[in-house]
Order: sequence, then C-alpha cells, then structure tokens
Amino acid sequence: MTFTLIFLLGLALSVATRYYLASRHMRHIALHRDQVPAEFASKVTITDHHKAADYTMTKLRLGLFEIALSVAILIGFTLLGGLQQLHNFTLDLLGPGIPQQMALLVSISLITGIIDLPFSWHRQFGIEEKFGFNRMTLALFFADMLKGILLGLAIGLPLLWVVLTLMTEAGQYWWVWTWFVWVGFNALLLWLFPTFIAPLFNKFKPLEDGPLKDRIEDLLKRCDFTSQGLFIMDGSKRSAHGNAYFTGMGKAKRIVFFDTLIERLNPQEIEAVLAHELGHFKRQHIRKRLIQSFALSFLVLALLGWISTKAWFYLSLGITPDMNGYNAGLALALFSLVLPVFGFFLTPINSMGSRKHEYEADAFAAEKSSANDLITALVKLYQDNAATLTPDPLYSKFYDSHPPAPLRIAHLQSMAVR
Repeated sequence: MTFTLIFLLGLALSVATRYYLASRHMRHIALHRDQVPAEFASKVTITDHHKAADYTMTKLRLGLFEIALSVAILIGFTLLGGLQQLHNFTLDLLGPGIPQQMALLVSISLITGIIDLPFSWHRQFGIEEKFGFNRMTLALFFADMLKGILLGLAIGLPLLWVVLTLMTEAGQYWWVWTWFVWVGFNALLLWLFPTFIAPLFNKFKPLEDGPLKDRIEDLLKRCDFTSQGLFIMDGSKRSAHGNAYFTGMGKAKRIVFFDTLIERLNPQEIEAVLAHELGHFKRQHIRKRLIQSFALSFLVLALLGWISTKAWFYLSLGITPDMNGYNAGLALALFSLVLPVFGFFLTPINSMGSRKHEYEADAFAAEKSSANDLITALVKLYQDNAATLTPDPLYSKFYDSHPPAPLRIAHLQSMAVR
C-alpha cells in the first residue's frame, strides 16, 4: 500500500538521519576531546573538558540503542499487529465503547512505560551516578514514579474521556471542540503547576532577605516585572545540575531557583541568569511559543480528524478497523505512534527559533544586567552540567535549542565591549 511505503520511507529516513547526526557529533567531540577551545582555555580545565566529552558520548550511545528499540516497538505495534491484538483483547474484555478505548490507550502507555523503565534507571543510577550528578535515592526514584503515574491518571483519564467522547459524538468537526478543550486544559495546567503539582515533587521555600534578594528585586523593578514570589527549590535531592525558571501565569507568576544554582553562582551571576530568563518574558517568547504550540495542535487535530475517517490509514499500518463502529481509540493510538516519525523533520525549524530567542534573551540580560556576569555564570553552568564545548555544527543546528557555547559566549562578549 502507498501509505505503508510512505511510513517505512519516513521511518528509515528519520532513523538514518538520527544515526548520521549522532555519529558526526561523537566523532567531532572525540576529535576535540584533548584540547579545550582557546576561548575557554583560561576558564575550563582539561579534566572538566574530558568529563563533558565522555558524558555527552555516553548519553549518545544510550540514545542510539533507544532509537533502535523504539523502531522495533513501533513496527511491532503497527505492521506486525501488536496494536490490533491489544485492541482485540480489550474489545473482548470490555466490549465496544469508550471504556474499551481508554483501556487500549492506557495499556499502550503502560507497556511503553515498562519498556522505558530500565533506561530511566540506567540514566539515573548508571550515567548520572558515574559522572557525579546523581543525588537521588532508590526510594525517591520509585516515589517519583508512583506520583507521576497517579498524577497522570488523575489528570489524563478525565481529559482522555472528554476527547474520546467528542470524537465519538461531536460529529465531523469534533476536532475543533477538542482543540478548545486542549487549550483550556493547558491553561489550567499552567495555573495548577506552581501551587499544586510542583510541590508534590519538590519543596519550595521563599528566598531569604539579604543582598541576593535585594539585588533581584532591584532587577525586577528595572524590568517592570511583578511576580508572586521568589522561591528556592530543593533540586539537589535529585541532581547536581542547576537551573532557574519561571512558572505560572498572570499574577500567579513565580521565579524559582534550584538550590544548586544558588550554591554555585555569586549574586551578580544569579542576577544575570535571571535577567536572561526575564528576557524571554519581556520579549514575548513564552507567549509566542504558546501561540505556536496551539496553532500546531490545531493543525495536528485537523489532520487527525481527516485521516481517522480513512480506511487506508488503518489498513496500511496493520489495523483492521470497524468503520461503522468505535474507532476513536484506535485512531488516536495509531496517530500518536506514527506522528513522531514525520514530526521529527520539524526539529531543526523548532531548534532555530529557540536559538534565536536565546540570543534575544542574552541581549536583554546584557542590557539590564551584565554580559560579563552572564558569561561567567554560563561557563560555570557548562562545567557543572558537563555540557560539551565542541558540538558538531550540523548536529547543533539540527537539535540544539541553545546556541553552541563558543557562539553564545562570543555574542555576549560583543555586547560586553559596547
């Protein structure tokens, strides 16, 4: 069938691209492993440089194995009939209807989650442990997993029921109503996350009074930014990696610092990092990304609304549908499995837009704070996170949401001397 060939061609091309780019990246890193780039020679030791190279390549090797396994799982679910067998099993168990469709989708999530568990374990207690980043205990690992499952069921099942009901009963343009539900659901999550969801996994305490808080509040005034508060999160109980982020929406916006970031950077550097994050807000990056996300979801749902009515979509991928019966769960499951194969080719476009935003946020930070302080903060973060300073240029253009370290530092240096 034509679509079978299109699917296989897309899958082969995406896998070949992934392997080619990963191979280039590993070769490039290995080639530059024994010499720190000249612009970082006075700031980064050869030991840290080696660590970054080895850490990056170790993660890449695991990623290549995961790609191969994901292809096998995808073929197993589609062309080899796994999804059809799972559908038949839940149909025999529950009969046709929304409960059966929900059981089908939950079963797929459960199977893929079980398959991914060893990889999550190895990433945390193998790779992260080996390179000195892991601070998570076994008890916390399983507690996080259990909380994630329960939270996913509590939030995901009602949403899934609404979507499947709309697909079944809302007529030809069910996908338009589903899009409105999706937009509302995401807005609700943005509101719920800082006050209800995030505290399930981490502890947050207000930033204490002192020079750092005074400096940050002065920055917020200069940037005309109001927030619900400044908080420190106990990120160190899971990882040595550091970060800072905004969360919430409207008047409920919060600024959150990892405790590891507070420990590592001085007040001037923390201010510069926050100024960068404020740059994303003040340059409307967050709003633009939300609008783009909602526009893309509208197009994706429209595509699903059209393709779910075509028998060839199912038959070409190893499924025998009942076109006069309940196909919503099958359509949603099959579409979710296949879409990433073709969506992969949008990756460089998304990456390019993200890098543009990072440059703009850096420029904002240089204007409102200090380019030099942001440079020293970034160098420390590159060291602490073992981020490679020598990525392959093509790999970086395709995947990286942030500019490569040398280009980003050079961009900041050009603003520091103005």
